[in-house]
Amino acid sequence: MADMAGWVALVATCVAALMTASNLGARVTGWGFVIFTVGAVGWIVVGFATGQQQLLYSNLFLGLVDLFGVWRWLGRRARISDASRAEEDRSTARPGETLFSVASLDGLPVKAADGTVAAHAVDALASCAGGGIDYLVVRVGGLAGIAETLHRLPWSDVTVRDGEVVTKLPANTFPNLAAAGPR
Repeated sequence: MADMAGWVALVATCVAALMTASNLGARVTGWGFVIFTVGAVGWIVVGFATGQQQLLYSNLFLGLVDLFGVWRWLGRRARISDASRAEEDRSTARPGETLFSVASLDGLPVKAADGTVAAHAVDALASCAGGGIDYLVVRVGGLAGIAETLHRLPWSDVTVRDGEVVTKLPANTFPNLAAAGPR
């Protein structure tokens, strides 16, 4: 039994770590914590069956942390995301501009004038006084965070629609945008 529980725990822990590290949104992260909880239960069984107290107690604690993660990402965070999505939908039915959640910008593709993905949105910076967005921080190039560069894309050059950021700028101008971050 301990051998089977160990394999379940190992696989669950690895899958959950990939899910949470991928940062694919609140629901995926929340389900990652559910799977982490399954892994913790497996390690608890192994620790109990083999008399490994450190494994048992550390995973009792981690199981509690995982349950907090489930509440945080599937309960609270999902509820906030659902509320934001409902407000976005409500804004399409009333006169005036359609709204979007600024939190949803993270990771969105940024399409250049020719329709190719030239970058991905990382964050938006807004004015403290007026609240308007001044520019997006976008990541250009690289693979899995290695060798990517961060740049400032002026908000005046951006439109958000259908789950993507669109700009009239050509793709070859992105590496020449002002650098974002410490200098």
